Amino acid sequence: MRPLIILFTAFFCLTSCAQKKRFLKGETDFQKELNAEYKDASTSPLKKEDRKTFEGLDFFKVDSVYVVNAKLERTPDSKWFNMKTTTNRLTKERIYGVLHFELKGKPYKLNVYQGLELMQREGFEDYLFLPFLDETNGSTSYGGGRYIDLRIPEDDNLTIDFNKAYNPYCAYNDKYSCPIVPRVNYLRTKIEAGVKAFNKH
Repeated sequence: MRPLIILFTAFFCLTSCAQKKRFLKGETDFQKELNAEYKDASTSPLKKEDRKTFEGLDFFKVDSVYVVNAKLERTPDSKWFNMKTTTNRLTKERIYGVLHFELKGKPYKLNVYQGLELMQREGFEDYLFLPFLDETNGSTSYGGGRYIDLRIPEDDNLTIDFNKAYNPYCAYNDKYSCPIVPRVNYLRTKIEAGVKAFNKH
């Protein structure tokens, strides 16, 4: 299950899928695990009618071009703020740092966030949240942007793998409450990697 879903959605899955048959369609471990999660009724954000016909998410072709090395500029004095979500709920976040990287020869930067509640949960003390928007939104990818899970590195170097970009649960079911990607994290390029838009019923 995506780490953010522990706190960023209105519904929680309390049953384990460990003993259930895994749904392994996909090119990579990330894709297989995501498809298994979405096929399993105990962990899936899909509506019941969508899950019945679900055979796997659509992904862009895995491309090493979208695996980039980023320099983390930490912002230790950043203030906690209320990040808006798709509902009235607010989530307490702070900018942990700014990621500077190059993609296809051009420089970009993205704010990476740390959640106050999530960092207090065992196993997520070093979790970072990277939401982003790009020029595929609303066409080949979800209009509200996508997320990437990261961990605090020991040094100032961090790898961003856009092939692991996934949709917020709101892309599949409007019962969920999902963080809205800040406009500052808009990339003026097409990120043709990760999960594509979902055609729901």
